[in-house]
Amino acid sequence: MTNTKHLHITQLYPRDMNIYGDWGNTLSLSRRAQAHGFTTEIVDYNPGDPFPTETDIILGGGGQDSGQTIIQEDLHHIGPTLNTMAQDGTPMLVICGLYQLFGNEFVTIGGETLPGIGIFNARTVGGAERLIGNIVEESPEFGTIVGYENHSGLTTLGEGTQPLATVTSGEGNNLEENHEGARVHNVIGTYLHGSLLPKNPAISDYLIRTAAEKKYGSFTPASIDDSLVEKARAVAMSRPR
Repeated sequence: MTNTKHLHITQLYPRDMNIYGDWGNTLSLSRRAQAHGFTTEIVDYNPGDPFPTETDIILGGGGQDSGQTIIQEDLHHIGPTLNTMAQDGTPMLVICGLYQLFGNEFVTIGGETLPGIGIFNARTVGGAERLIGNIVEESPEFGTIVGYENHSGLTTLGEGTQPLATVTSGEGNNLEENHEGARVHNVIGTYLHGSLLPKNPAISDYLIRTAAEKKYGSFTPASIDDSLVEKARAVAMSRPR
């Protein structure tokens, strides 16, 4: 029987915000959704493109400060749409540079202020020290999350925005707290690269389940063999920072 359930995945700014293997998140999410029985369509959105009329999940990646500057004007153009979608429950995952711009503002180390679109109540300032290395953190919802951080931005969360996880090895959002990432509505922001999703299928399943329940009213997961994923996670967690 042909499965008529379909998920549209929109990838924000892959041309300018994709320097840490963020395409791996998109590919992994699409394959995971297919394993759960969905057909998928991936749409790239770059500055000046018409925003997709159908979007079930939004992914966005990291980039250098120059990349953030390039996409900033367009991001503010679609910002009201993204805010409305976030408030309506559309699941989103944004990494590093787009995580910062989904907040209120990012002040670069050179003193330039890049206004964000305010989905997260968060502020980021550029720091002199680069936070780089393997990172492990614990989430009440997703369990142990593993990845790789590489950022100099220091992010502070405000009222109404919760951290993604508590860091057990690594730095996270800043040098003062032991939190990493952000959560609001069904939107996740994080500094974790790696790519993130291949090593953390629980987050992929959350995005897929949330999208499916929003679109179709229910989600019945498939039984997926994650034994190779668990081996990869174990190796990642055993590597020195």
